[in-house]
Amino acid sequence: MKLLTGFLLCALLSFTQQAVPRDKCLCEVTYVEQTFPHDKLSTIEDSASKCNINVTPKMPLELESLLLGLDQRLLQLKEDVSELEKEDDGELYGVLSLQVIENEMTDIKQLIERLSRTTVESQHLTTNITTQLKDLKTGMEELEKYDTMHVVKSRQANQHLRASLSQCRKGTTIDIRPTQPYPQGKCPYGQFLNITGPRVYTAGEYPGSYAYGAWGRDPKPAAGKESWYWLVMLTSSNRFSNYVRLYNSLSALIVGKSGPGNIQIHSSNPATNTIQGPNTVMYREALYYNCYNQDAVCRFNLTTKTVSTLQLPKGTRYNSKGNFCHLDECYPYTDLDLATDESGVWVIYTTKQDFGDIVLSKIEEGDPLTLGQTWRTSVYKQAVTNTFMVCGVFYATRYISKDLEEIFYSFDTATGVERFNIGIFIHKMSTNILSLNYSPVDNMLYAYSDSKMVSYMLLFR
Repeated sequence: MKLLTGFLLCALLSFTQQAVPRDKCLCEVTYVEQTFPHDKLSTIEDSASKCNINVTPKMPLELESLLLGLDQRLLQLKEDVSELEKEDDGELYGVLSLQVIENEMTDIKQLIERLSRTTVESQHLTTNITTQLKDLKTGMEELEKYDTMHVVKSRQANQHLRASLSQCRKGTTIDIRPTQPYPQGKCPYGQFLNITGPRVYTAGEYPGSYAYGAWGRDPKPAAGKESWYWLVMLTSSNRFSNYVRLYNSLSALIVGKSGPGNIQIHSSNPATNTIQGPNTVMYREALYYNCYNQDAVCRFNLTTKTVSTLQLPKGTRYNSKGNFCHLDECYPYTDLDLATDESGVWVIYTTKQDFGDIVLSKIEEGDPLTLGQTWRTSVYKQAVTNTFMVCGVFYATRYISKDLEEIFYSFDTATGVERFNIGIFIHKMSTNILSLNYSPVDNMLYAYSDSKMVSYMLLFR
């Protein structure tokens, strides 16, 4: 058996040596990828180096120096001419002064010529650099096609991730840092410093169904209804609604069980004195909102089921003529914003006479409704995304990104002090905030954001 095994091994070895001789071993390698154009990469690197050499701070500094020199020479010329007019004796002094002025004008002329040449050179350089940058961009995009293993794309993705992480960290830092003290009206809680949250985030009873709406709590609820919440959804064309929906607790709202149900303003939607736009508030068992197709505020009494109207000043913009906006879009039919605070109900709007700047008026309770004191601000309404009131201080927000909104502006109705540098950030759960309502019952800010209901806690000193 051992002899047979040895024989087979010798035979196999002999066969292998005969089939593939050592001096005849061949390997065929086929490279399917394109050859990387190193010469093109060298050309792009040379072009980038030339751009770096040409684009230097020298030219802007030279322009700035020439402009400053020209400015000083013109001031000096003005003084000399004024001096000549005062002391000209018509003889020797006048001749000498005219000679000095002539020399100054010659210098000014030379400065203007140098400035003109430098400006032309700067324009040519800008045109050339723009063309070169476009060529460099095209060349780099072509070279990226050779990155079959996606090394460059992976690096770019990592850079974006690092930038996002850095922004997130900065945002978190901003969120917990209190703003600097500033003068404002008296507030029982102290000074409004910051905002935290979200505290509540829910799609509610109709997830994703109604993009525009508002929700919150009544600052002055009826006895036994202290824990109730209200909800208004624009159920027709993101513009109209004809009822308010009530919930007897926050948990009922979150799970979508409305015990009280709907309280209807009118059987038709829309109809005279029904709701137009998302900016509604509840105060003393009454819903305040923009009346359908009117430059007026409606008050719907939930107990008596009656509607009172308050006509706003002539020239008030309505029917989507004075909306809240940001760079990408405007929110339709947000001409009128209603707000509540410790003192009652406010209406925020703009008029033709104010050229789009926000006007703030206090609504006086009673029957009929009347417009109380009015304040005019310096903030343009279409540069604002939403507003709310806290302790008699008016606050405006603006869109920063799909994740952040900034409370950037305030107007104190007690002192008349305006500020454009509030710097309090709201972390959003969805891109658009369609309404903001503050309730002094719990110091919460209620946001309706792309069909979702979100709440935030206000922090006071």
